[in-house]
Amino acid sequence: MTTDTDMWAPDQAPPAAGPLMPERPRDVDAERVLVATAMQQPNIVDELGAEGFDPADITTDAYRWIWWAVEELQGAFRDGELRQLAVHRQLEAWHAEGRMTIRPPAAEQLLALYQEAHPGNAAWYAQRITKKAVAARVVALGYDAVLKGASPAFDEDTDVAAIQADLDGVLRTPDDGDMAPIGDLLLDSLKRATTPPTNDDRIPTGFMDLDALLCGGWAPGQLVVVGARPAMGKSTLAQDFARGAAIKTKIPTLFESLEMSKDELSDRILCAEARIPHHHLKQGIVSDIDMARAAKHAPDIAAAPLWIDDGALLSLPVLRGRVRNLVRTQGLRLVIVDYLQLMQAPRAENRQQAVAEISRNLKLIAKDFGITVVVLCQLNRGPEQRQEKKPLVSDLRESGAIEQDADIVILLHREDAYDRESPRAGEADLIVGKHRGGPTATITVAAQLHYARMIDMAEA
Repeated sequence: MTTDTDMWAPDQAPPAAGPLMPERPRDVDAERVLVATAMQQPNIVDELGAEGFDPADITTDAYRWIWWAVEELQGAFRDGELRQLAVHRQLEAWHAEGRMTIRPPAAEQLLALYQEAHPGNAAWYAQRITKKAVAARVVALGYDAVLKGASPAFDEDTDVAAIQADLDGVLRTPDDGDMAPIGDLLLDSLKRATTPPTNDDRIPTGFMDLDALLCGGWAPGQLVVVGARPAMGKSTLAQDFARGAAIKTKIPTLFESLEMSKDELSDRILCAEARIPHHHLKQGIVSDIDMARAAKHAPDIAAAPLWIDDGALLSLPVLRGRVRNLVRTQGLRLVIVDYLQLMQAPRAENRQQAVAEISRNLKLIAKDFGITVVVLCQLNRGPEQRQEKKPLVSDLRESGAIEQDADIVILLHREDAYDRESPRAGEADLIVGKHRGGPTATITVAAQLHYARMIDMAEA
């Protein structure tokens, strides 16, 4: 039987484990049988590749080169050919060109290897190799974590977040894992054409007309941008989205507040739910009748799966780590960030690039974890410089990448913010300026800011 060391030149054996680094997990027997089977049945190279097998997970250099040689030659193999000889010629050619740095196995070694094939079991051996490769990445990540933790320059925010991000990549997925021929997809398309969608995967926004426009609410993987000028009530609207999801329908929600404290948000949510004048609560003069309503609503608020964080410094790695933990432990489905321009910006050449990086990564968080991310955003002074003050999507401040990355853009506008005598005082427009794959419209809601809330016009 061919052994692992037989395939190596004397000075090219695998590196030994270090004092802290344990020996790399590997399954050399599985590697040997797999490449032997590949020489006998070259079609498994494409079959296993389509299922996500990565030859980079083969730890023995000589075996990995044999796999690549079969991959190179599979279209040129002839029936009845001694394929190990063709592989040997290919390896010798690569070595002569300087492309293959190790000494190729001798022809008799390849013959002995060829005889160890197990036709029909290739997928099982590939799974063994992949499993060991995942274990090896975990070991390497643990070693890296030890080095980071022992370093005098250890930073609990950036280093822990980096380790968590690396852990996400331990399980590789093939780039074309979602690829499918149109014929396989067409039947589902025809079925969807005559089957109304359900709202099982949707998150209610808290507003009936907005839910109707969005086919039931927010969808997994969406980045929703809510833009407004200061003092329009965008934080109030964000709280309403959180209430609609967490309190009304018990959907796990994370509210990242970079502007208001946890206590202030708690006060405002209580006022919105129990219809308590916010200024009365701030002054500590809430009436007995209002307190009775507060007592009635308190159990539902307390039981809501709503987490509020008011840390002033929120970076993308920290947010990603927090989301990862809550998705795993609590089934998190909605994240609200108030607001984008207050997030810690990554290093970039200018502010526009930094904001674009934040925007892109928020979209990736939504997509990677299958959740909805709602982020508030300041608008520039464009509305105030126009005769008609209604905002436009182009007013999104600092970067056009925000509009590009967003699946939905909602612009908040109140006429009474500019004209207190407006006949539309107490109303707010939710201008859906972008809706990827759906219609746009303007939804009018009642702005009951004295209760720190906005509600459907029908409830006002």
